[in-house]
Amino acid sequence: MVAAATHIPDWIVFGVSGVAILVGAVGVVLSRNPVHAALMLVLTLFGVAAEFINQQAHFLAAVQIIVYAGAIVILFLFVIMLLGVDREENIASEPLKGQRPAALVIGLVVLVELATITRFTDWASGAHSVAGTVSGPGENIQKLGQSIFTRYLFPFEITSVLLVIAVVGAVVLARRPHPVAGELTREEQEEVMQS
Repeated sequence: MVAAATHIPDWIVFGVSGVAILVGAVGVVLSRNPVHAALMLVLTLFGVAAEFINQQAHFLAAVQIIVYAGAIVILFLFVIMLLGVDREENIASEPLKGQRPAALVIGLVVLVELATITRFTDWASGAHSVAGTVSGPGENIQKLGQSIFTRYLFPFEITSVLLVIAVVGAVVLARRPHPVAGELTREEQEEVMQS
């Protein structure tokens, strides 16, 4: 009887977090405004962090909030605001011919690869673990830190460089060219065309 009573708060946290995750995920898909979609993504990530806490995975919960909900979503919001959310896009026009069939073929290939990996191997990634086991002396967080900052330091730093390059690329792509002296701005050109 006591064991069943101690699991009730776990079930309540699980239920509330699950509802938050589902509402956030549906909100991401159905939101027309990209800023609202990014905020719904934050709700989803906080729900996942609550599930990690419910499973006693406090480090993963902290990483979920700090890295994903904090840094990555803020980066998304930064890029969304930089690119502008007020521009209408014509979905029917396709600037790159053949991109939709290519995306469909690539998606099917990835699904087949995932099905093959999960069917014929015992490892989620398809390869044996090389980071070491979790057994032995020391905390898991200590082993993770030692692994990241020794054996995997170079890939870790390359990943951070790639993220910086992505932000710089987004800024360069979002820059609007200033009109040259004597040329009309886009708004002025539209007004001339309408009159």
